[in-house]
This record gives sequence, structure tokens and C-alpha cells, in this order.
Amino acid sequence: MAPTPDGPTASAAPRSARPRAPQGTHRGRGRRPAGEVRADILRAAGALLLDEGMAAFTIERVARAAGASKTTIYKWWPSKGALALDGYMHAVEETLAFPDSGDIVADLTAQLGAFATLLTRTRAGRVLAELIGQAQTDPDLAAAYQALYSAGRRRLAGEVLLRARQRGQLRADVDPRVVIDQLWGACYHRLLVPDEPITEEFTAALVDNLVRGLLSGPGAGRRSAR
Repeated sequence: MAPTPDGPTASAAPRSARPRAPQGTHRGRGRRPAGEVRADILRAAGALLLDEGMAAFTIERVARAAGASKTTIYKWWPSKGALALDGYMHAVEETLAFPDSGDIVADLTAQLGAFATLLTRTRAGRVLAELIGQAQTDPDLAAAYQALYSAGRRRLAGEVLLRARQRGQLRADVDPRVVIDQLWGACYHRLLVPDEPITEEFTAALVDNLVRGLLSGPGAGRRSAR
């Protein structure tokens, strides 16, 4: 999600969005713990994906970088697309962490702004568009996208919106699912149909326009209807 100054250049992702590929150092003949192997695979997958995109992404290259076998990778991921999506998610999740400062307007603005920066000033935006496109013909990738990325991002945003509603900052009848589609859906639209750019000004305007109809208090609903 999307969920929307000076910052990283278009060829350099934020540190948290550019995982360092494991070096594959030799550890003797002992077998590495499964959790360590899995983490190395995900780091290698995320690094390769963000550095070179889906066109260069292969199971063989990830296995070599992670010091793991292709058999091990296929034990956990059913397809190249599913591994790529999981690697992508782990690469960007820190950058896209959802703040919850107690000020819902500030939090929405910050999160959409971070999303906009990730999509436009790093390779992550192009990679995400590629993953969404390939998910249309790759059932395993489509399932992974829903389970690992979309559902998780929607859940985090929904929890923040529900807490804001419980604090009385949003109207009691606000449906978080619709708000998520209105805000992040607009960003995904511009990502996939790039007639207009995704900018921090755009995401800030999305929040500003929408919250006029969400905020709790006398007259809030009347203002949104004008």
C-alpha cells in the first residue's frame, strides 16, 4: 500500500529497501539452521530483484548468491514469482512500516509519502509494477501477492484506521477498507496507468481531500458534501 524534498536518487533505493546479498561464506560441513538459510535466500532475492528487475531474476542466481540449493528454494516457494514477491516484501517492509503516532492525518500523510518515495525514487516501483503484471498469468505469484503483500499491507492500514476511529478521530461509520482503496488505490492506479506522476504533493492532497469527510466532529459530514 499506497497507499503516496530531497531523497534517494532514482537509481538508489533506501538502505532498508536494498538488502545486501549474502556472501555465501563457507561454514564448514555443518548444516545451517533452516531459519538462517531462509533469511539468506530472501536477502539474496530482494537484492537481485531491486538491482536488476524481474527480467534477470532466476532461481539459479538466487540459490548461488544465498549459498543454497534450488531444491531447498522450491521446498519453500512454488515458483520464481512467489520467491520474487517474498523477497520484495522483505526488502521494503521496513521502509513501508506504518506509523501510529496518535495523529491519523499525520500518519496517513507520512505513510503515503514514504510509499510515493519508494515507488518513484527507487527501483522498487518498477519492480512492483512488474510483479503485478506477471501475477495476472502466474497463479502462484498471484496467491503470494495476496497473502504476503496485499493482505498484510491492508491489515496494517486497517488496524491504524480502526484505532483512530476508536479514539474518536474518525467518524464511527467510516469503513477502513474503503479508505484504503481510496488512498492507496489511487497510488496504484498512477503506478500502473502512468498518465500522472506519483508525488508527495499528490499523496498529501489525497489525504487532505479525503479526511474532510472522515474527521469526527460537528459539521464534518456537511463540509465533505459540498
